[in-house]
Parts: sequence; structure tokens; C-alpha cells
Amino acid sequence: MALAARIALLVVLVAELMDILDQSVVLTALPAIQESTGAGPVAVQWLTTGYSLPVAVGLITGGRLGDLYGRRKILLIGTVVFTAASLLCGLATGPGALNGARLLQGVAVALMIPQVLATLHVTFEGQNRSKAFGLYGAGLSLANVLGPVMGGLLTEADLFGLSWRPIFLINVPVGLAVLFLGRRFIPESTAQKADRLDLPGMLLSALAIVLIIFPLTEGHLHHWPLWCFTMLASGLLVLGVFLSHQQRKQDNAPLVPLTLFRSRQFSGGLSAQLMHGLLCGLFFMTWTLYLQRGLGMSPFHAALAFVLLSLGELAGATIAAKSAGRLARRLPQTGALIALAAMAAYGRQADAGQADLTLLAMTAPVVLIGFGLGMVSGPLADMSLARVPHQDAGAASGLFNTAMHLVGLGQVGCGGACPLGPV
Repeated sequence: MALAARIALLVVLVAELMDILDQSVVLTALPAIQESTGAGPVAVQWLTTGYSLPVAVGLITGGRLGDLYGRRKILLIGTVVFTAASLLCGLATGPGALNGARLLQGVAVALMIPQVLATLHVTFEGQNRSKAFGLYGAGLSLANVLGPVMGGLLTEADLFGLSWRPIFLINVPVGLAVLFLGRRFIPESTAQKADRLDLPGMLLSALAIVLIIFPLTEGHLHHWPLWCFTMLASGLLVLGVFLSHQQRKQDNAPLVPLTLFRSRQFSGGLSAQLMHGLLCGLFFMTWTLYLQRGLGMSPFHAALAFVLLSLGELAGATIAAKSAGRLARRLPQTGALIALAAMAAYGRQADAGQADLTLLAMTAPVVLIGFGLGMVSGPLADMSLARVPHQDAGAASGLFNTAMHLVGLGQVGCGGACPLGPV
């Protein structure tokens, strides 16, 4: 792999890293943010939801914008907005301003993130492609480890008396570096035939996602009233209208080329990603409650358990990156089997009457669960996009990333549990 290609790979992975870090870095800083800004429980909840919701809503549109107007261009535009929004987060003095800046960060991420997988797909081939996607998976795992740790360390360090603010301000120099290096080293790519953006499709897809996701994220706060189920039903209806609209637009620049789903590899990979995320979400929610309510762990010790799992995930993703190539197709299946076996062993350990199960005693199965999960993400993304036409790479990446973010928002909605305690 040439030096310029390596730098381009590093830049797009750092862009992805900023997104994942900003999803989790706030968790350990929430008490300090709440004390400093006087934010109430609802405002604190929206520090995460207000970031993730516009990401989920805008990913499909962001991916298609990259196809039409240039993936490097849209990535860099998103980076400019994200860097400015991060600065606004760091300067915010109240919960309203902070949540507004977080929402702007989410909009920027919706532009940035689809370009990462799309750029990897159209830039790298053969062994280099498999390695690039393997490193992508490793980057996701690394961010899962670094996020809560960085949030805690930067807040505790109280640099220049800024308390929690450096968790956002650190994005400013990183974002500037992505802009400088990205403009120089990332090759521009676009669809061969650049059509207009499907504005009705964009609005319908955004409306459908909001109607589905908003009640899932807010329902538990209001004890699941009737309006939650009404919104969900309306969201499914609008989704049907969106699909019908896309079917009619297939020969006239659709937002989502439905021809993507003719490929069993893409549709199967997308389904596998969604199922993988849903099952992981159920496990993490149950595990969080088990650690804190079942074993009586403090939020700090529960967070340490998640760090153990993330370290195992990083190891699995690293192995997957090094084993890329002819073994790539077997890695997701192997990882899933390892994770399932480790979960079964952990379940038996918990069922053996060990109400006083310690963090040390659960280390082996927890690390193995993470190890198996770490082998899935990168190779699964590689396989899912392998046969996608380059002109539709952004749309496919937007769909794939939407599946991941929808799952994350669903987790927030099913009780608001997080490894660091209720928010």
C-alpha cells in the first residue's frame, strides 16, 4: 500500500473515530456537565439522543450526497461543521446551547460517516481492501475503549480549569488535521452520472425514521403512552410510502437504489448487521442491569467490565485485520460462534448461584465475548459492500451505517441504561 493511500486510510478512520468517541465520551463526564450547566434529567438524556437522532435521520441522505457531489467534498464539509460544533460544545454555558451544539454535531456526522465506508470501498482493492476494512473494525473497537476512558481522564484532569469542556475541544485540532490531510491525500470519487438529490425521498425517509425512533428513545420517560405507539405505526406507514416512492423513482435518481437489494451479499450483510446489533443491544442492556442491580456493582466497576469487553473486542478486530484476505468470509461466522459460546459460559457462571461474582472471576468470558464481537464488524462491512457498484457506494454505506445507529438509539430507548449508570 502506497504512503499516500495509507495516509488517506488513516484520515478516514480518524473521521470515523471522532464519531464513535463523541457517542461515548460524554458518558463519564455527565455528572460534571450536569453540575456545571444545571441540566435536568431530560436535558442530560438529550445530550446523547440529540446527537444520535440526527445521525440516524441523515445517514442515508449523507451517503447519497457523497455519491452525487463527491465523497471527499462531503466528508470535508461535514468535518468543518463537526469541528465548529465541537468548539460550540466546549464554549456552551447552559444545557440549551450544549444540546443545540450536540444536535449540530449529529448533522455533521450524518454527512461524514457514510463517506468512510464508501471511500474504503472505491479506493482499495484485493488484499489492501480487506486490510482497510479490518482496520476499520479495529478502529471501532478502539473507540469503544477510549471513549469512556478519555471522558473520565479529561474531566478529572480539569485542564486549565475547564472541567468537562476538553472532551469536546480536543476535536478542534483533530478536525483541522483531518481537513488538511484529507484535502491533500483522500482521492475524490463520485458517481459517473451525478443526478439531482431526491428531495421528496429525503423528506420521507427522515420523517419515517423520526416517527419510529423518537418514541423508542422517549417512550420510557413517559411510561409508554398511546402517542408512542401511534407514532410508531405512523412511521411504518410513512416508510411504506417512502419505499413506494423509491420504486417509482428507480429510473430517475432515487435516494436509495433498490437494485442494491438484488444482491444477496448486500441484503444479507445488511440484515446480518441489523440482527447482530439488535442481539448485542439486548445483551448489553441486560448485562448493564445485571452488573449494577444483580451484582450490586458501582457504576465505576460496571464501566470497568465494559472496558474489559472492549479490550477483547479490540484484540478480535486486530486479529481480523491481520487475517484479512482468503479468510475474510469466515471471520464474522467464527467471531459470532466465539461470542455465543462465551456468552453461554458466562450465563452458566452467573446461573451457578454466584451472586457475588467478582470482576476478576468474569474476566475470561467477558474478554472472549468481546474478542468474538470484534471479529465481526470490519469483515461484515467488507463483505456487504464488496459487490456494490461504485456509483452507489455512498447510498449503500448510508444504509449500512443507519442499521448500526438505529440499533444504538433503540438501546437508549429501552430503559435508558448505560454502563455508567442511569442518565
